Amino acid sequence: MIKRLLIANRGEIAVRIIRTCREMGIETTAVYSTADQDSLHVRMADRAVCIGPPPSSQSYLNVNNLIMAAVNTGCEAIHPGVGFLSENAAFARTVRDRGLIFIGPDPETIALLGDKVRAKNTAEKFGLPVTPGSGPMKDPKEALALIHEKLGFPVIIKAAAGGGGKGMRIVRAPEELAENLSIAAQEAEANFADGTVFIERYLENPRHVELQILADGNGTVAVLGERDCTVQKNHQKLIEESPSPAVTPAMRERMAEGAVPLFRELKYQGAGTIEFLVEGENFYFMEVNARVQVEHPVSEFVTGIDIIRQQILSCTEGRMEIKPDRVRTEGWAMECRINALSPGKITRLEIPGGPGVRFDSFLYTGCVVPPHYDSMIAKLIVHGANREQALARMERALEELFIEGIKNNIARQRWIINNTTFRSGKFGTSYYSEIEKEAESAL
Repeated sequence: MIKRLLIANRGEIAVRIIRTCREMGIETTAVYSTADQDSLHVRMADRAVCIGPPPSSQSYLNVNNLIMAAVNTGCEAIHPGVGFLSENAAFARTVRDRGLIFIGPDPETIALLGDKVRAKNTAEKFGLPVTPGSGPMKDPKEALALIHEKLGFPVIIKAAAGGGGKGMRIVRAPEELAENLSIAAQEAEANFADGTVFIERYLENPRHVELQILADGNGTVAVLGERDCTVQKNHQKLIEESPSPAVTPAMRERMAEGAVPLFRELKYQGAGTIEFLVEGENFYFMEVNARVQVEHPVSEFVTGIDIIRQQILSCTEGRMEIKPDRVRTEGWAMECRINALSPGKITRLEIPGGPGVRFDSFLYTGCVVPPHYDSMIAKLIVHGANREQALARMERALEELFIEGIKNNIARQRWIINNTTFRSGKFGTSYYSEIEKEAESAL
């Protein structure tokens, strides 16, 4: 067992990792920018090192400062959390080259899966259905010819190295193609330092479903059920639940039959997800996220497995405490992401509790939410015997949650939870854009 670990991240995910490390007897080193000097993860860690000013490029993305912080505090491993450098193959390689353990897959696997074109080709080799599309695409004329011959409109342009809606453009007519191809490439270059884009047939209103995977790097691969992440705004997830209302037992089995051999062949190590777009009984491989996901607590609730603990064990000791054939899911879990709509000081915080309620956050009364980073400030997760009970529990928990001092989306999440379409469980990725104006007028 390692004795000390550096967390190359901030906010709620840093707090989450610290809690598991404390249970495992692992000391933690937190890193922080000057904007985060009073953050909760800094207070909770055994040690804390300032790594730069507020801009991420000078702090949380500063590889040299992160490595030096780990070395100078005697850390044996680095956990990248989510976002920032969590799927950066060069960072993982630097960590390894300095004699430290990277809590995640090896750099070669990250590089392969981080390139969506290569990842699709690899998935196809294992029999997973993929959305028809192209390889790397620069020339509008070549793209238009491909669309006319094989894809048809609408299509979606995607960044090969990115995610989160960056470098992503929907094109519905030929005259829109050249401009959007250029814009997508520029966005990809600005956000991921890689302007490579590709084109896929656009599915108008699918479900977004992902399998939670844990693997030990030695061929043992466990599937911890699926999560439905269909409720999104601008490709950013708002609500996640497990199981998915859209996935049948037969579909779930077919997804796993393709995913497990893929992760086994890759000698995948740690936590990850394989994501699909679902239309009726059909599903299409979208991508692999080679890291722990923001919404991992949903899977923890339905399986009772500490995903961070198993991730650390698999990457540091090449083992897990779980057996794939013994993983069972029970009940229904749901997560609402709580987002800040403005920066500021938290003047009042009341956290919900009771059976089956979990609140992951870095907030406390008096803390300051800075303007420099991701807007997500908390995750409210509930678990019930079935979807009906989980919905009732989420509604109650959202009513108990008070965050004052900044604008937030709690009221918006309560509105969605009570919306008739959401409660029916029958909706696609266009759901939020369809109800957004209605929600705004109601609030």
